[in-house]
Amino acid sequence: MCGIAGYIKLTNEPTAATQEAVGRMASVIRHRGPDSSGAFQNEHISIANTRLSIIDISANANLPMHSSDGSVWICYNGEISNFKELRAKYKLEEKYPFRSTSDTEVIIYLYKLLGISFLNELSGMFAFCLYDRDLQKVYIVRDFYGILPLFVSFRDGGIYFASEIKAFLEIPGFNAHLNPTAIHHFFSLAYIPDSLTPYKEIRELKGGELIEVELRTSNYEFRKYYDFVYKEDFSISADEAIKTTRALLIDAVERNLVSDAPLGMTLSGGIDTSAMLGIVKHLGLGHKMHTFSLKMGESSFDESRYQRIMAAYAGSIHHEILVTPDDVIEQMLSQISYIDEPNGNGACIPSFILAQQAAPIVKVLLSGEGGDELFNAYPSIAAYQMRKLYRSLAPAFVRNIFRKGIQMLPADYRKLSFDFKAKRFTGGAELSVPEAHLYWRHVFSEEQKAILLNGDFDRTPTQSFYDKIYYESGIDNEINRISLIDMKHFFIDDLMVKNDRTFLANSVEGRFPFMDRILVDYVTKLPVKYRVRHFSKLRWVEKEAMKPYLPNEIYKRDGFGLEMPHAVWFMDKLGKFAEKYLNKKMVDQTEILNWEFIEKIWKIHLSGKQDFGRPIWCVLNYLIWFDMFILNKNYKSYWHQPPVRKAPQWS
Repeated sequence: MCGIAGYIKLTNEPTAATQEAVGRMASVIRHRGPDSSGAFQNEHISIANTRLSIIDISANANLPMHSSDGSVWICYNGEISNFKELRAKYKLEEKYPFRSTSDTEVIIYLYKLLGISFLNELSGMFAFCLYDRDLQKVYIVRDFYGILPLFVSFRDGGIYFASEIKAFLEIPGFNAHLNPTAIHHFFSLAYIPDSLTPYKEIRELKGGELIEVELRTSNYEFRKYYDFVYKEDFSISADEAIKTTRALLIDAVERNLVSDAPLGMTLSGGIDTSAMLGIVKHLGLGHKMHTFSLKMGESSFDESRYQRIMAAYAGSIHHEILVTPDDVIEQMLSQISYIDEPNGNGACIPSFILAQQAAPIVKVLLSGEGGDELFNAYPSIAAYQMRKLYRSLAPAFVRNIFRKGIQMLPADYRKLSFDFKAKRFTGGAELSVPEAHLYWRHVFSEEQKAILLNGDFDRTPTQSFYDKIYYESGIDNEINRISLIDMKHFFIDDLMVKNDRTFLANSVEGRFPFMDRILVDYVTKLPVKYRVRHFSKLRWVEKEAMKPYLPNEIYKRDGFGLEMPHAVWFMDKLGKFAEKYLNKKMVDQTEILNWEFIEKIWKIHLSGKQDFGRPIWCVLNYLIWFDMFILNKNYKSYWHQPPVRKAPQWS
């Protein structure tokens, strides 16, 4: 993977100052591509690229890259998993003079052959800016599912773009004004949704979205070029679904193993990563594969038993990484300095630590992210199923009595404890389907946010994001509508922020075979009953497809999910660390947060009366982010490996 940055002319041509700004933008994301860097500028564009060499590690594949006649330039971040197949399918070598074996050059010549519709041929992940000199057009494109990040800002008579938010802070005169509406939604979700960012002047492209710029007229258009379909094909039999899912999963993993650099994989002990490793064993590569697992230093969060079972089964070269409160405290500031935005995902720091440990050994890590969303494996799907039965069997007054009784249960800070699940389920069961889906995951309610957040700004309920998809998607099946919500928000806005920033901070590329487009397009047309059987058999077709490649102990497992035991750890060392930020002076400096409310829930949590671990974790992450990015602007001092300050070579 790589880092990209640049400027596209709308009314003002790039200048020497633009070139310097774009060079600085690329320099601060050098961790994304420390192997080489390059840049190009003319009267229309100024682009810079840092490169992490994975496919064709020679200088022939350095970036940015241009066609042999110089008519097409691309500033590129990504890996196209089917590039070899496309190179052969369209006989590109017979039509164009290739000088590398990279996927980047395949993109250039596919574009020259097919125009921008070549996007329909791709499978993989990408974010790029493509300049067509002859047509006088520029395309700024983010991949189908938003796996790789891409941000834009309209200023100085043009469009700036970059892989990471921090790059825009290098633009002279950039107005780093906080977007309070984005923060409002963060405190519901633990992530910033949709195209919002913490800064008013920066927006994020959505998955499957591009910007087309007409240089002759200075016009531009945001355009959707891909979307999930979720149209059930009832002609597919269960046996066919299992066999085809198996074949496509094997194909996706095999294509994602293509690398000219050392490659490994994460191993959580769950179904998705175990399935990938089982396929690797099936391909005869198990004994060559490095696997990296996290062992959480808290028993109810520990999956190491299953990780070891799977690693022994596949014969992999296994690395077990213990995560303790001391590790979290040591790495937290550095991790937040790379992630650029508030994010309350409890797996961020563990993922950061894993990538840090893996980096000396491998340059690429396969990850199981996307499997839960694709195959409907989240407990919220089972809760949706149970909600229908619960509401049909129990009258409203009985449910009300039951809910009040459940609320009296003592707090249990263990992972997915009975009291947590019971309280969330009985509360959400009284709501509409999209409201329940948010309720079962929310951090703060709208009522709590009204107290937590000060100021006059757009406080549109966060529920509106879920409602828009649920009610306007045109999808028939309710579970498919929920799946689309998870794909467009939780996967893109949370999981991919975590994976991209924590891996690339350590110059490690993440790959996600479960989100390979060929596989996704098939699974999303399967009848829902093949993914969700009855009330609790989640990811049924995946498990049946992968059964030949899994030990029985793994096949029988339910989903678990990587999370950090912050609720428990706040009671000891992590709590003492948190209080450096959880104090009136620090909170009041944000202006947006209410100290009295934060103090109240902090005391309740420490008393053991109610679990506020996740809300407090989100507050802590916001306070640290605010301190280093807004208040003191000293985030660079926390980078564990300062970026190379050498300017990219300009063409």
